[in-house]
Formats: sequence, structure tokens, C-alpha cells
Amino acid sequence: MGRGKLRIYLGAAPGVGKTYSMLSEAHRRVERGTDCVVAFVEHHHRPRTEVMLHGLETMPRTEIAYRDTVFTEMDVDAVLARKPAVALVDELAHTNIPGSRNAKRWQDVEELLAAGIDVISTVNIQHLESLGDVVESITGVRQRETVPDEVVRRADQIELVDMSPQALRRRMAHGNVYKPDKVDAALSNYFRPGNLTALRELALLWTADRVDEYLQEYRTEHRVSKIWGSRERIVVGLTGGPEGRTLIRRAARLAEKGAGGEVLAVYISRSDGLTSASPKELAVQRTLVEDLGGTFHHVVGDDIPAGLLDFSRGVNATQIVLGVSRRRSWQYAFSPGVSATVARESGPDLDVHIVTHDEAAKGRGLPVARGAKLGRSRTNWGWVVGLAGPVALTLLLSGALPDMGLANDVLLFLTLTVAAALLGGLRPALASAAVGSLLLNYYFTPPIHELTIADPKNVVALVIFVGVAISVASVVDLAARRTHQAARLRAEAETLSFLAGSVLRGETGLDALLERLRETFAMESVALLERHDDTEPWTCVAAVGPGRPVGRPEDADVDMPVGDHLALALTGRVLPGEDRRVLGAFAAQAAVVLDRQRLVDEAEEARRLAEGNKIRTSLLAAVSHDLRTPLAGIKASVSSLRAEDVDWSEEDRADLLANVEEGADRLDHLVGNLLDVSRLETGTVTAVLRQTDLDEVVPMALVGVPDDSVELDIPETLPMVVVDRGLLERAVANVVENAVKYSPDGTPVLVAASAIADRVELRVVDRGPGVPDEAKDRIFGAFQRHGDAPRGAGVGLGLAVARGFVEAMGGTVTAEDTPGGGLTMTISLRREDGAPPFHPEGTTETT
Repeated sequence: MGRGKLRIYLGAAPGVGKTYSMLSEAHRRVERGTDCVVAFVEHHHRPRTEVMLHGLETMPRTEIAYRDTVFTEMDVDAVLARKPAVALVDELAHTNIPGSRNAKRWQDVEELLAAGIDVISTVNIQHLESLGDVVESITGVRQRETVPDEVVRRADQIELVDMSPQALRRRMAHGNVYKPDKVDAALSNYFRPGNLTALRELALLWTADRVDEYLQEYRTEHRVSKIWGSRERIVVGLTGGPEGRTLIRRAARLAEKGAGGEVLAVYISRSDGLTSASPKELAVQRTLVEDLGGTFHHVVGDDIPAGLLDFSRGVNATQIVLGVSRRRSWQYAFSPGVSATVARESGPDLDVHIVTHDEAAKGRGLPVARGAKLGRSRTNWGWVVGLAGPVALTLLLSGALPDMGLANDVLLFLTLTVAAALLGGLRPALASAAVGSLLLNYYFTPPIHELTIADPKNVVALVIFVGVAISVASVVDLAARRTHQAARLRAEAETLSFLAGSVLRGETGLDALLERLRETFAMESVALLERHDDTEPWTCVAAVGPGRPVGRPEDADVDMPVGDHLALALTGRVLPGEDRRVLGAFAAQAAVVLDRQRLVDEAEEARRLAEGNKIRTSLLAAVSHDLRTPLAGIKASVSSLRAEDVDWSEEDRADLLANVEEGADRLDHLVGNLLDVSRLETGTVTAVLRQTDLDEVVPMALVGVPDDSVELDIPETLPMVVVDRGLLERAVANVVENAVKYSPDGTPVLVAASAIADRVELRVVDRGPGVPDEAKDRIFGAFQRHGDAPRGAGVGLGLAVARGFVEAMGGTVTAEDTPGGGLTMTISLRREDGAPPFHPEGTTETT
């Protein structure tokens, strides 16, 4: 069973006649004998639409109760059971009532299509998901019901139901769309002429793009390479020079003359990465073409005219805009140029415009030497061997070895030429061959000391010498160049592999990346500059290197733009063109790392805000119960004491006063913990550290604990600790109170201390129910109660405050199991090492 076909009637606004057109199509199909049913159509009490339902089989709707109201939706099961050939489903973007089979009606339609049922549906342009923001900016109304663009694009047929704004407003004025009492409000708000015109243009453009996709698919499937001028597409060929802006503006004016014209700017770079284009100028031209509504494309190709023509035919372009060549007149002797080649090979289906500009015939500058890159010292030695070597060899052969023979002389001179090629490359070798041939002719070829050759055989020998010398020099130079290129490509591959690995590993060190960039290119300083728009000054986001970073990209030796408002600025030396490819990769990675850092900061800020919201929510819960409970007890006791109609005994009065005191203590303890948590959250807790004996602090922390509930074991020989006495007392009190709370009756809590290495540990051991391993760290969170602790057991702040205070003093608080059952809290504190106590300026000891 194949998938059903989807046909959509697309409209710019309600009332243009989508449903009417859909019903008209259904009547035509029924007349042809097609099994067609109305699965769901909403006529909105429009008389003409309602009449069109007559004569069509209508499927019953399903009823769904929601919030004491009964709604009707399409019965998908009934349609699937009926299995018609064609089903009419109105309002594709509709949101179903909660409790329906699917959340969206387009999902219902997907089920019908999967069952092999053809579906005819309707949708307005404002309901497409990608256009929600655009429609809201036009009409001021945000569409809540949307359908994914891909659902509509997958339709087998899309038909635009078009109507002029004036005609639609007349229909509304006649009451054919809305009821009379709603017409005036609709005409003065959503259905204003400007809104309807903009929505109509949006629908026309979206449909035109979809038709263009159909055309491109057809051309691809049928391998059509010939250009079909269905719409004006203008390709602008850019070289990276300043004339590109003129060409882009000229192409935009040409596009405006044709309906639906489109501008595509393309820059073709060579595959070896060598280019004379300015990245900054290309970035400016990219922004310009995008501002004018066009698109920018970067294509790699060694044959620029062929690449430009292939691109133009691939996008079905109709015109190409090129600039007059910047080459000088003498350069035309070597090749006709890109513009002339494109114009000659474009054929009859492509119009080529050659635009004059101010940079014409000014030249591109001297070509960059692409030698073997053998190094200055090695090249100098090559010239020495190539020029001085033949002279020295001539003196040697003339004086010490005069009768070697011409053949041996030629071989010796050829050896010098090869040596010059190995050392200095092609040019020193060519110079050596030229000088060597002259010296051989003058000193060793009869007649001697004349630049003439008597024997034709000697002419052949010298010609062969020159030819072999040039050939060997070329091969050696080519091998050196390939070796250099291989080394460069290997270095590039390693660098790019490092960058790719850093992306996969999620590394976020921007300074480390910039330092790696500085070391790779041996620069003095590297800075990442940013600005929010073109009018604001540049700001330095990050910088590395001993040199002072520049403040603007224009002041750098090398700058690499990253987007519109980000740039890398390097100082130290000017980089060759082939290094810009790797530099561009570094720049892109720097932008990614910067974005990642900011996302991490935003996520951390969001986490902090969420944690704050959680604390505020928990605080409200605490205030609603744990604060009100002791307040209620205090109020009840005080009200009883104030009652004049009851004669309380002294014992009853003492009990009521004790209840008041107990409630006040609970409130004081709770409020104190809340304030401490607030101080910890805001980072305002400052520890004043000094040398202290534990046996002076711990007993003070146990004042509010019953004597028989704690067993104290703190040796007198215990070393002193460096703590804030007030903070430590509060922390120990909270930990001990928590242990006593969960210990079984009659079993005291052990508080013991011991010295371990450079730390002193205070352990609070209870025999309570204990805590599972996965919850041992969670119990230190604010407003955390473990297990089935009753509401009256506090709001869960004691351990959070204790950990916060101890960490503020440089210590730790951990939880571990007590052997035999229970929980042991270990407070680890820094041991006194003879250093003077630390007192932050302007603070006093916490008490």
C-alpha cells in the first residue's frame, strides 16, 4: 500500500476562499466517480461555503469533553475505517483539544496519508512556523497555531488561492467572511490594506520559492544543463578587489528591473589557498550583498572562468556581471582574461555584463614568487655556487687540468649546475647553466678565447649541456617545491587536526587557543577584537603575547575577520597568502570557543537563578509552615495566659511560658539559619581566622543540647586549629543538633577529635538510620530533609549552613557510614602551623 498524496490550498489571509476551492475540487472529483468524503470542514457559518457541503459525504465527528465543555474534532479512527480515496481536512495548522488522538491536526493528516488516503487540506501563510516572527511584525498578532514548514513543503501539490486586498475587504464588508458585528473591528485591525498586501506578497514569494524547488528537482532528475530563464538570476563574479562593491550594486539594480530577480555573489578561490583577495574586503562585500537581499557563495576552483560558468548554470542563472579586468595591457599577451573567456564561452543562454570601474587597468601588483622556499641562507649559497662556481672551475681546468677533454669539462660544469639547483633552486641553476655555457664556449671549445664554435659536434654538446642543465634544475626545483608543499600541508593537517580535536574534546580555553595561534605563526601578539555594530569602537575580548595588542584590526600586521563584528588581529610580521587558510580555521575556532564560553556563563547564570528560585520557593514553603507553627504555639500560649475567665495554676502558667520560650527559641534558630544561608548565597560570609583550641569552642556549641544526649571526647593535647570561632561554633552546633535529632532515644552522640597529618578532624557519630551513599552529598543542600523527617523537624538548613561556614574557613564537611549503623559527620580543619593569624582588613571576629 503506497502513501497517499497531499494537496494544500494556501491562502494569504482568512476569507480568500481556500475552503470554497477545496470543496469545489471535491465536487469535481465526485462527478468523476472518485470516493471522496469530508473528514473535517469548518464553514464558519459562511453561507456560500456551507452550501458547497451539500452533496458530499460528511464523516461524523468525535466529541471530547474539556473543562466542562464538549468540543468536536475529526474522528481519525472513523476515517481510517471508512478508508475513502480522498479525505477533505480543513485547517491543517489546527491544535486539537487535549485528549485527542494527536496534538495537531497535521499529525492526523500524516496518519491518513500513511494509510494510503489522499488528503486535500487548507492553511494560511501566517500559520507556517518559520514565518511566525515576520507575520507578527506585520500584523502585531502572534499566531499560536502553527504547522512545520516541512509538512507543507512535502505536499505533492500546493495551490495558491489569491485575492487582492481590496476584493477581500469588499467580501468582508458584504458579510461573506465574518458576522456583521465583527466586520468593523476586523477591517480596522488585522485586515488593514497594508497588512493584507504584505501577507499576500509573503504568500506569493513563498509559493514562488516552492515552485523554484520543483523546477530545480525536475532539472536535476532529467539532467537538464541548459539554462531555463524562468526568473532573473544574476551572478556577480567577485575577485576580492574594491571593484566588487560596484558590481554588486549594479547587479542589484538589474535585479530590480525584473520581477522576482535574485542576486548571487560568488568568489572563486584557488584550491592551493594562494590568493590575493583581501578577507576584509570580501567580508564587506558579503555584508553588502546580503543587505541588498542577495546571497554570497564561496567556491573553490583552479579554472576561474570554468568554475564561474559551472556555478551559474548550476543555479539556473540568466545573467553574469563581471568587472573590466584590472590587468595591464601587456598582460593580455599571455591570456585573454577571465571576463573575455566567460563572455566567449557563456553561450546563448547566459548574458554577460562587463562593467567598468575605477580600478580598471591599474594592475594587480607584482605576482608573488612561488619558489621552493629553501631559505635565505641556502638560496644565497645556491647563487654563490651557480655564479662563482663556474668561474672557479674554469680557473682550475685552465691551470691545473688543461687536457681533460670537452666531454669531461661539460660534465663538471653540469655537476655545478645540479649543485646550484640543490642548494638554491631553479634561478641559481639557470644562472649557472648560462654562465657555464659561455665559459665552456670561450675557454674550452675551439677556437679558444672566441665566442664561436668551429666544430658542429661541439654545438650539439653545448646545446645538450644547456638542455640537461635546465631540465635537471627544473626537476630539482619541482622536487624541492613539492617537499615544501608536503611539509606545509602536513603542518596544516596537524594544526587543523588539533583544532578539530579541541572541538570534539569541548575545550574552552580561549587564551590557550590564541597562544597556540601565536606560536604556530611566530607572532608577537594575538588579540581577538569585537564590536556590537559598525559604529562602536573595537574592544579586546582576549589577547596573548609579550607585545601590546592592537586596538583595531586596521593597526595589525595581519587581521582576519570572523563574521561582521569579530576579528583576529596579529602583530609581528605579514603572513603569506597560503597561511590564511589555517588562520581562518583558527579564527573560526576562536569564535566558537568565545560563543561556548558565553553559553557556559549564561548556563551558569541560569543555573544560579534557578537555584535562587528554588531557594525562594523552599523559603516560602518554610515560612508557610515551619515559621507559622511556632508562631501559632506562641500566640496560643500568650492568648491563654491573657484570658481573664480562666484561673491558671502556677504549674499551668509555667508550662505555657515554657511553650512560649520553646517556640521563640525555634523561631530564633530558624531565622538565624535563614539569614546564614542568605549570607552564604550572596558571598558575604568573611571568616576571621585565628589559632583556637577545639576544647574551647565545642563545649560552647553544645550549650543548647541536652547533657545526656552527647558524649564528648576531645584530648587536651590536641593541636590548635586556625578557624573563626563564631562560625565553627555555629557549624558544630548544627551538625550535633542534626545528629541528636536522628539518634535513637538513650543512645548519645559521640563528638570526638583527633589530629591527622596537617589537619584536625572533629567527628560527630550517631547511631541513627543512616543515609544511603547517593544521598550523602545531597543532604548538605539547602532545604533538604532526608527520608520521612517530619515537618516539625526543621526546614533543612542546618547542614547547609554548617558546610558553608566550614568551607569559608578552608575546611571540609563530609558524611560517611558509622560502623554498625548510623552516620558520621567529619569536620576537617586546618592545623595551626605557626603562621600568624589572618585578619582581613576592616573585619572583626565573628561571634
